[in-house]
Amino acid sequence: MYSRRGVVAAVACGIAALTTPRRLAAQTSAEPRNRDMDIDIKRNGSRPSAKGSPDWFTGSVRVDPLFQAPDPARAGAGQVTFEPGARTNWHTHPLGQTLIITAGLGWVQREGGPIEEVRPGDVVWFPAGLKHWHGATPTTAMTHIAIQESLDGKNVDWMEKVADEQYRK
Repeated sequence: MYSRRGVVAAVACGIAALTTPRRLAAQTSAEPRNRDMDIDIKRNGSRPSAKGSPDWFTGSVRVDPLFQAPDPARAGAGQVTFEPGARTNWHTHPLGQTLIITAGLGWVQREGGPIEEVRPGDVVWFPAGLKHWHGATPTTAMTHIAIQESLDGKNVDWMEKVADEQYRK
């Protein structure tokens, strides 16, 4: 049995082991290069919400932009809220997409596959070029964070709407 003091000491030793002199030297040598750089904080409320375009969504959808990393980074993310029955069109992403379900109950489907139920805490990965859609169930709203990368300035290829018959299967 370990004492509380022993556990604390072990954790402290583990942290110390992570900051070896070699690692500290690497951090210090990078410092002058980063001195002129600054962090970028996007304050809550500084980016307006937008209605999801009817060209890309069926039903009531709200998109809250989270970030678009500056070049040379390619990652971007948004929080998307789907009211009951709302969903995306079929679409693909040139470098794939990750969804983190944060609220409600939703559905995701890849072309040719079954509709899958998703709940808060679920993380969904769609590989590059995989045709898919996602949205709320007919009776429950769903919110997710969508993260994707851009390739040559493009992060999504929108396609046809998901027909009501396909959605209600």
